[in-house]
Amino acid sequence: MGKVGLAPVIGMMMAECAHVGLMFAGKAAMSDGMSNLVFVFYSKAFASLVLLPASLLFHRSQIPPLTLPILSAFFLLGFLGTSSQFFGYAGIYYSSPTLSTALLNLVPGFTFILAIIFRVEKLDWRSSSSLAKSVGTIVLITGAFIMTYYKGPHLLMTSLPPNSSLQVFMPQTNWVFGGLLLAVDCVFTSAWFIVQASILKKFSAEFIVVFFYCFFVAIQSAILCLVMERDLSSWSLKPGVRLVAVLYSVSRSKKKKNVCVHA
Repeated sequence: MGKVGLAPVIGMMMAECAHVGLMFAGKAAMSDGMSNLVFVFYSKAFASLVLLPASLLFHRSQIPPLTLPILSAFFLLGFLGTSSQFFGYAGIYYSSPTLSTALLNLVPGFTFILAIIFRVEKLDWRSSSSLAKSVGTIVLITGAFIMTYYKGPHLLMTSLPPNSSLQVFMPQTNWVFGGLLLAVDCVFTSAWFIVQASILKKFSAEFIVVFFYCFFVAIQSAILCLVMERDLSSWSLKPGVRLVAVLYSVSRSKKKKNVCVHA
């Protein structure tokens, strides 16, 4: 394996920091009455509108052919993303952004396991690298179970008024259920990384990959919203927490391009 440059590391760190911010923004929007599916739909629909002209401008002279297998792969990538965000935001709703951030550490472990299952990576017990990854995966999964089943005391014991905006950041009661949903989110996210890496080997136009990902997630989440969300008030994109959260998520979707470049 060759040396890893500094740019991919910085890009991944920025993406993770942005993802943590998105968790808090999503939690705030859902606490304000917005459905998690509606939040996903708005964020990806707006991101698609932004990324369409940007992708055509950036790749205007080097767009690879859009074959049916490639479009099917984009649809699969969108399905994994939709499933990941559905379980992820549901898990945040039932637990907290703090637990969600902690369980993000499961993603490398699950990615390693899925990479072995799908033969993307070989497991060699004689290799120090494989041993380190295996031990790290066990430690990550063990730590996630501890975080899920041991909620622990509140760090801030100050009582808050019922209508205080700080209630957004207080843990919900069903901590274990939320943790299990977040673990499912990590599985889908790991599969998303593997499928994304496979797509980029065949289709190198990163902006277009991100556009189709957001486009298919918007369509799939819209269908789920129409089936599952009957409360019209949850569709309201009123100025305030909801709008700020959606706009922040759109900016984060654009940052996914940086991750794709170095994947």
